[in-house]
Amino acid sequence: MAIPVKLEAFEGPLDLLLHLIEKNKIDIYDIPIVEITEQYLDYIRQMESDDMNVMSEFLVMAATLVDIKCRMLLPKEVNEEGEEEDPRAELVQKLLEYKMYKFMSFALRDKQIDAAHNLYRKQQLPEEVAAYRQPVDYEELIGDMTLNRLHEIFKSIVRRQEDKIDPIRSRYGKIEKDEIDMDIKTLYVEAYAREHKSFSFRRLLEKQKSRAEIIVTFLIILELMKTGKISISQEHIFDDITIISNVA
Repeated sequence: MAIPVKLEAFEGPLDLLLHLIEKNKIDIYDIPIVEITEQYLDYIRQMESDDMNVMSEFLVMAATLVDIKCRMLLPKEVNEEGEEEDPRAELVQKLLEYKMYKFMSFALRDKQIDAAHNLYRKQQLPEEVAAYRQPVDYEELIGDMTLNRLHEIFKSIVRRQEDKIDPIRSRYGKIEKDEIDMDIKTLYVEAYAREHKSFSFRRLLEKQKSRAEIIVTFLIILELMKTGKISISQEHIFDDITIISNVA
């Protein structure tokens, strides 16, 4: 009575060949093709597979081994450089590439297993810590220029807006305007800075149509200074302030 033998499962013909080479402790660069071919054919004779796609892969490799075996018996071919060609060279290259990818897959699998053992606790910070923002020293930020000077220009432009009286509409009730969109205004100021590169702070404020727009523009200028997108300079103490754009 024959003793049933459980065969190992291999992922493909190269996996089987590599197993046979390692099992017999063979130098992969000098494969005894006759011995390996016989062992390979013995294995596929014992294979039981209903998947013809899988079986055909092993049969193609079997035919390749038999072909190499036949070429080994013939006189060796010589290439253009006058060197003898080894019929096993292409197979050896494929085996080396497969071995490299196989060990890489093992390394990635180990990393995945190790990663599954790592547990991360969700960040939990007190509200006062999460809400903390580092204070900004505006005097240090703008150097010799002081906020007082900026504020003086700002107030002078606001006064001009207050002095403007519409001779017709002023006789009627107050006309409410839509609120100014801060984001849209920021885009406008950044675009202006990108286009002009160097411009007058006073001139920018004078372009605004209302007191609310002046206030919003002033706040945006301070924010752009804070983020480093613009810098300011003044040659003399009573001169107008020049804004230098760093907006890309």
